[in-house]
Amino acid sequence: MEKDKDKGGNPILYKMFKWTVVRPLLYLFYQERIYGTENVPLTGNLIVVSNHASDFDPLIVGSCMGRPVAFMAKEELFEVPVLKQAIQSFGAYPVKRGAGDRAAIRSAIESINKGWATGIFLQGTRTIDGRVTEPKLGAAMIAAKTQAPFLPVSVWGTDTIFPKGAKFPKLFQPVTVRIGELIPAPESSDRPTLEAYTQKCADAINALHALGR
Repeated sequence: MEKDKDKGGNPILYKMFKWTVVRPLLYLFYQERIYGTENVPLTGNLIVVSNHASDFDPLIVGSCMGRPVAFMAKEELFEVPVLKQAIQSFGAYPVKRGAGDRAAIRSAIESINKGWATGIFLQGTRTIDGRVTEPKLGAAMIAAKTQAPFLPVSVWGTDTIFPKGAKFPKLFQPVTVRIGELIPAPESSDRPTLEAYTQKCADAINALHALGR
């Protein structure tokens, strides 16, 4: 138990929430399909890079991995009592929206070093159609420092569940998650290398997304 505590979150609570709440809801209300689970390494350093179209995406992506995944979360969520404690127990760490946040990068590295897989939305924010059009270099920077490989993941259909501006989620919207093959970590941290690996991840995610349902 002490080892789990040191990881910053609560893997036991994470698994309980996943199997008693998240997975049943996705199965019952969103006809979720998952492809490529055999590509997920269950141990070792890992950065899960994904597209992003809905506030539901962290729960959906994390629940498909077969191992706990700690996501960056906007810092405003850590100002809400109770919610702050809940998301921290699931390994989440704050990030400032907009310019790159060195503190968030350090937190991601610490999370990986403590045994959690780290989830990063490659564009850093939601997009209307779920495609990655302007990928950010943060994931590649973290991968270069930790030598954690990338696992590209596409979430299809969540833009219709909880699009920007919506107050309530829509039910019975089909969702498909496709998990691609591992992409090795960058061998150096110079900008051209980081840009090349970032684009490689974006291309892999968009190719999975283009497969649709």
